[in-house]
Parts: sequence; structure tokens; C-alpha cells
Amino acid sequence: MSDPLFSDPPPSFRLEQHGPLAELILARPARHNAFDAELMLGLLDCLDELVHQASRPHVLLLRAEGKHFCAGADLDWMRNLAHADFEQNREDARVLARLMQTLDELPFPTLALVQGAAYGGALGLICACDIVLAADNARFCLSEVSLGLVPAVISPYVVRAMGMRQARRYMLSAEPFDAITACRLNVAHLMTSPAELLTEGRRQALRLCRNGPQAMKETKRLLAAIDDYGNQRHQDQTVETIARVRVGLEAQEGMQAFFDKRPPSWRPRFKDET
Repeated sequence: MSDPLFSDPPPSFRLEQHGPLAELILARPARHNAFDAELMLGLLDCLDELVHQASRPHVLLLRAEGKHFCAGADLDWMRNLAHADFEQNREDARVLARLMQTLDELPFPTLALVQGAAYGGALGLICACDIVLAADNARFCLSEVSLGLVPAVISPYVVRAMGMRQARRYMLSAEPFDAITACRLNVAHLMTSPAELLTEGRRQALRLCRNGPQAMKETKRLLAAIDDYGNQRHQDQTVETIARVRVGLEAQEGMQAFFDKRPPSWRPRFKDET
């Protein structure tokens, strides 16, 4: 019997393949499926293997275990980034940018199932998918500016989904919104109950599996050619922006205040606040 003190940590995600349907499952429910560098690199490798394997899936279903889809960035990872220099932050942002672009450019349809919290970078994963089903208990938030950060790397995909006018509101206000609003904003396409989310998601995925895989690949390629949000120029700018902002004084104060569970020094207090 292996010593539990030295046992390997549980995997942060897993891949299940059911014929033409592949399911990529975030599996850190104790951490609300928050992502860190290890998870991002693992997902990148997994997606790359799916693309290049002999029996390529027709459809990818992205889902998560537990009460929440993804709470955004892992707190320990954020704490490390807060003390990292510009070059380290830039390299980290490049990994996230590659993950978003790879997910967005997969040569087969992607379908995300969202329950509970979907905060920060989770919106990038969601908006990089082709189809999104949200449970009626899902809550979304572009929370970065509340920490003195910028939703930089995910911004091309979020703006493409909800449009510039709505992105200005929700990226600047950092206000949460529910599943009904997510559907209205085109962040999600359909809403269902939490109990029916997986069943309905698989039903939609099997519908996609009936279509010609090459035809779906060519359709995605055509749509990507029409839309230029994910091009290299945008990616370079978003990576540089978040790396620069993270090492700035405001972000440093915002993240430290978050860890200290106190308001940041730059946040005013109003008379009606308790």
C-alpha cells in the first residue's frame, strides 16, 4: 500500500472518450476548478493530443465536476504571480493565450456546460467554445478590475461573444450576471436546470456528431477567416497588457487586499456602505 503522505495529487482534469464524443472534465472541485499554470499546460497538451490522434473526435464537451464550473484563477497561483516579475507574468499570460486560441481553433465543435460560478478567466474558456449551455444557477463575472487587473487575454473572445458595447459595461463594472443575462448577451446559448445540464449537453453533442466532421471543420475554418478577433496582433497586445498591469502598483495592492480580505487602498468608501 502506498504511503498517503507521498501519494501523487489527484489529476486536475481528465479526458473521457465515448466514440466520436470526447469529454474534457475539470476535476478540481475542492478548488472550485480554478486554474493555475499546471492545469493550463495540461489542458494544452490534452487538446493538442486530441487534434493529432488518429481517431480524432467529432465533438468536444467541456464540463466540470462539483458545484462550480470554474472560479477563475487559483488563489495560490495568483499569489505567486503577484510577486513575479514582468517576464514571468508575460510568459504565464502567453500560456493562457495559447490555451484560449487552441480551444477556439479546434477543428471540431466544442460545447461547454456551465454550472455555478464562472468567473474571470473562465469566461475566456466559455467564449472560446462554439456552443454553451448554462444551468439556471450559473453566475458569471468579469471580475478582474475589482482586483486592479485587466481581463486582457480573454478579451478578444468575450468581446466577440457579447459585443463591444456590453463588454464595456461588464468588464468595467465587474458586476456578476445570471444565466438569463448570459443568454441575452450571447455568452450562453441555452439554459437548463442543473439536474438536466449533462443530459442536455450530451444530447446536443450527439446532434453535432451526426454532422459531417469535415464539413464542420471547414465551417469553423471559414468562420475564423471571416472573424479576426483571434489573430496574432490581438494576442500579443493582450499578453503584454496583462503582464504590465500585474506588476503595477495598483494590481499589487488589489491582489494583496484580496488575500488580506480588506478593501484596497484605492477603493473609496461611501456613506451608505456599512
